[in-house]
Amino acid sequence: PDLRANLFYYFLHLTYAINNSYCYSKCASIYGIIKKKRQLQDGRNGLQRRRRKVGKILLLNGSAHVHGCTATALDEMIKVFEKEGMETKLIQVGAKDIRGCISCNKCSENGKCVFDDLVNEVAALFEEADGLVVGSPVYYGSPNGNILSFMDRLFYSTPFSKHMKVGAAVVSCRRGGNTASFDVLNKYFTISGMPVASSTYWNQVHGFAAEDVKKDLEGLQTMRNLARNMSFMIKAISEAKEKYGLPEVEREYFTSFPDGK
Repeated sequence: PDLRANLFYYFLHLTYAINNSYCYSKCASIYGIIKKKRQLQDGRNGLQRRRRKVGKILLLNGSAHVHGCTATALDEMIKVFEKEGMETKLIQVGAKDIRGCISCNKCSENGKCVFDDLVNEVAALFEEADGLVVGSPVYYGSPNGNILSFMDRLFYSTPFSKHMKVGAAVVSCRRGGNTASFDVLNKYFTISGMPVASSTYWNQVHGFAAEDVKKDLEGLQTMRNLARNMSFMIKAISEAKEKYGLPEVEREYFTSFPDGK
């Protein structure tokens, strides 16, 4: 009887162990399937996050040549912007018929420039953008006249805040006048509360034609570094804006001496 009892209990333990093992294997199998599904979903979510555009950048080509020196510099930046997840929009300004500001101040009444042309079209894009890149060739040591007229009217006629939109100027020339032109374009940003993106050299390329610019390896490198820095600034400002809000802007004082004193 004792032997039969021991064999019986042994059989019960063996059956329990087999059943537990079977249950464990089934659970492990189900867990593995669930884990793989979660990993697949996480991968898809990660891919969607990488594909999702994290910022909008508006680029203005002040050159009349759509595929010229300035365009070559801007194209180098666009390649990096796309890798950084930025949404880009390139506008050709240089060949357009853009007249200068006549200081009529109608924009303060209408909310847009009285001359209804490309300036007003771009204004809406500029308002939505997180960053602005302005490119220009050098004409007699200064930016292209078209881009200057365009920028004067764009910045003066638009009532929305440019505060904390990131700005960058890009200039091209055969030999000289780059830094002077660079300085002029940057002034639109620095009077508007726009942080200015910089690079590993002044944002310039050299060449008489697009093929020459492609040989300016340091210039193109400067464009790529500029695009990376600008992308980083846009991302950082976006996160800081959510966490801290935008910096306070004072508008109480306006220096003027109408009394002649």
